[in-house]
Amino acid sequence: MDDTQQITEDEFKRLADFLYRRTGMVFTETKRYYVERRIIERIVATSSRSFAGYFAYLRSETRNEVEHLINAFTVNETYFYREDHQLACLSSDLLKERVTAKRPGDTIRIWSVPCSTGEEPYSIAIWLLENWKDVDAYDIEIVGSDIDTRVLEAAAEGIFGKRALMRLSPELIERYFHGLDDERWQILEDLRQSVRFSRVNLIETKETRPQGRFDVIFCRNVLIYFDDESRRIAAENLYDNLLPGGFICLGHTESMSRISPLFEVCRYSGAIVYRRPQELRA
Repeated sequence: MDDTQQITEDEFKRLADFLYRRTGMVFTETKRYYVERRIIERIVATSSRSFAGYFAYLRSETRNEVEHLINAFTVNETYFYREDHQLACLSSDLLKERVTAKRPGDTIRIWSVPCSTGEEPYSIAIWLLENWKDVDAYDIEIVGSDIDTRVLEAAAEGIFGKRALMRLSPELIERYFHGLDDERWQILEDLRQSVRFSRVNLIETKETRPQGRFDVIFCRNVLIYFDDESRRIAAENLYDNLLPGGFICLGHTESMSRISPLFEVCRYSGAIVYRRPQELRA
């Protein structure tokens, strides 16, 4: 297929519907150029002669090509200590409330979803080591999940460039990374081993439920890509993945109050977060 050829309106709708059913992400005509560029790349990569040929291959193929297609449409813009006011709230307020019902040595579970190439879950680990005085008193389990299998592989490898590290001080970079060359740094193996990575689709209960329940979930800047129905499904899945009294942190442009009535709004000095109530509502 010539990479200058455009897909038809009907083909665009079929593809958008396929992606929506698989991921919950909504692609409208305003994203047409973005969609066309990526679908043409997959058509060429699979040696298909046309969109019709590729779509038939996609629907009959194993999970591999579906994964490749989904990977092509995910957005992975992130860096260390992004929205660090929420990290400050985590160490000063959220964990203080969560440990009231725990004993030293108990497990505290934190979930970063989507985690992209790992900057967020590693940021949580570094922040707690630097800023939470009780970090050694509890067994802290950090899980990073994403729908994009490529970024999960990169996250596990833990190699980052200058832009990803731009908000970290030279002291933190020296303490938690080792340089590979002038442009790349790898996070220390101990920290890489402290984070577990898994593939998860937020609108698939069969994928979210096995992750277990968490004390705190960071789910930032992904629900904006969903429509109302997909947001509701994702919110219900996230609710089920929280322990009673557990917290969820969204991106600064997102509001759980507009999505689901299941959560309580909690306002702290540094952030607005959402909590699963201690008691189930009638």
